[in-house]
Amino acid sequence: MSIDANLLVESYVSWIKGAVSAQAVDDGVTELTTPFLDRYNDHLQIYVEKQAGDLYLLTDDGYVIAELKSSGVESRGRRREELLGQVLGGYGVEVVEGELQVRSTAQDLGQRVHGLVQAMISVDDMFMLSQPSVHGIFLDDVAKFFDDRDVRYTPRAKFSGKSGLDHLVDFVIPKSRNAPERIVQVLNTPRRDRVESMLFAVNDTRAARGANTEYYAIVNDLKKAVPPEVVTAFSQYSVQVRPWSQREQLVEALAA
Repeated sequence: MSIDANLLVESYVSWIKGAVSAQAVDDGVTELTTPFLDRYNDHLQIYVEKQAGDLYLLTDDGYVIAELKSSGVESRGRRREELLGQVLGGYGVEVVEGELQVRSTAQDLGQRVHGLVQAMISVDDMFMLSQPSVHGIFLDDVAKFFDDRDVRYTPRAKFSGKSGLDHLVDFVIPKSRNAPERIVQVLNTPRRDRVESMLFAVNDTRAARGANTEYYAIVNDLKKAVPPEVVTAFSQYSVQVRPWSQREQLVEALAA
């Protein structure tokens, strides 16, 4: 199905513009409220502090790490700490005294805001079900499934889109003589903001990756069925969506 790619870009950008608000909270510090939601359906916020010269400091003011701890999901522990570092490092974000931080010049401010927000979204989504009663992290479950089925992949790859923004993808499966390159994204919670963000990334990177690249979305449906509108949205933009419960149907396509 041929879809007007500009429609998605315009819709996504308009949605963000209409939902973002900024408020000065201190001398030289601005609070930016985004349309993206955390697990409690609260809007994610970042703080931008003007520093000397052309430099800015962007921070979540410690929100993400504090929420992980308060919900019983400690970042400490070898695997969780490694995964947290991989996610943040992919977006150029570091942890400083419990805060997620990134520095920027005026020229790169939009890109850095995008990176910090996407890092916060990724951490929130990845660890949402990682409570003591849950055996593992969903991304790890997908990686183990690929390993067990001999699916070759590169994890946590970063691509630049035509917008100039960087996008972090969960898995890249290289092309072979029998199959094109495949990009796989993992969704723990298929809420609207996460779906639209992923679709924007797909559209933004598709031209750079080539027309033959195939996109897949694996959605966690262990606690809740994948909403039909989510399947429709992915399908309209040529993204093959598979609930985790139907993962075996992907093996032939991804292992080729």
